[in-house]
Amino acid sequence: MQEITQLLQSARQGDRAAADQVVAQLYADLQRLARRHVRQAGHLTLLDTTALVHEAWMRLAGANGADFPDRRHFLAYAAQAMRSVVIDLVRARQAERRGGGQQHLTLDTAIAEQIPQGDADLLRVHEALDELARVEPRLAQVVEMRYFAGLREQEIAEALGVTERTVQRDWQKARLFLSMSLS
Repeated sequence: MQEITQLLQSARQGDRAAADQVVAQLYADLQRLARRHVRQAGHLTLLDTTALVHEAWMRLAGANGADFPDRRHFLAYAAQAMRSVVIDLVRARQAERRGGGQQHLTLDTAIAEQIPQGDADLLRVHEALDELARVEPRLAQVVEMRYFAGLREQEIAEALGVTERTVQRDWQKARLFLSMSLS
């Protein structure tokens, strides 16, 4: 754990080799996050877990001024980057110039039954989470860290510098806000 923190500090100072070592050591964690995103988005992403990890890494590597003091912060930011990749892909699919309003057609009927019709739902969740971030940024961070990064309440509390009970209350408030926004 300490080694990751030292590597993150070196990477922040511009050491590209340290940044690559961080990714190599946390690759399994990044794969786990990507699997969660791919599973939640279904076939909406058109990416597999490896592609999603690599797309997120491109965004992480280009994040100038991003500060990752430890593993939890890095993974929370990675989850946010993966969410951003998925949302960008959904938006691109829905773009009119790409035939976004057209019905998807496939010759494989098994695939057609698996494709969720939830592009709009995924975008609604994203917009509701963005709205929550404008009103209560910490609540949105708790949602991202818990739901998208899969961190436990204790890890979230440590990353945000609050108590576990505060994280629990924030989670309840965020769920209530999101359910009201989505209904």
